[in-house]
Amino acid sequence: MPDGSPGDDRIEAAVRAVLTSMAGDLTAREAALLAELEGLGRTIARAKAEIAALSVDDITGAHIPSATDELDAIVGHTAQATNEILDCCEALEKLQAEVPEAAAATLQDAVTRIYEACSFQDITGQRIGKVVSALKAIESRVEAAVANASGRPAPVAPAPAEPVTEGRALANGPQLPGGATSQAEIDRLLASFD
Repeated sequence: MPDGSPGDDRIEAAVRAVLTSMAGDLTAREAALLAELEGLGRTIARAKAEIAALSVDDITGAHIPSATDELDAIVGHTAQATNEILDCCEALEKLQAEVPEAAAATLQDAVTRIYEACSFQDITGQRIGKVVSALKAIESRVEAAVANASGRPAPVAPAPAEPVTEGRALANGPQLPGGATSQAEIDRLLASFD
């Protein structure tokens, strides 16, 4: 069961000390407890061996980088499409002077709505950034778990790209539905200032 780590040696020594301190034959209850401890030790050893055998190189060398590359490509294509949409809006705005006033007002309203809708590009970029950060955190934890189970030193995690400051902690980007403060809550807060 022991793999030579200091923690395993201490556990084994403690179990042996308890067993040798018992005088006479083991009771049925003590024998059952001993069997449970041995079974638990085998389960832990098996789990450690399975974790150590994980092919982390596949995860950290191929899967996660591939996923982050795909997400980066999504951000790039989204930005490119948004720029194309905005260019078309500018062309429509130039046409407003050439159409009747009522049509120009309708055209301006539609262009404004398109501009507002194009904010999706920034929001998706922020959300994808959160996913990439989560993937990198998972990668780091998997590497650390496998290193620990293998008896190797855990890799040093890179420092966060930007420190979280008090003002920065409040700027969490877009929230998932149901996770953000509702408009009704904001209205109640504002009304409380009256």
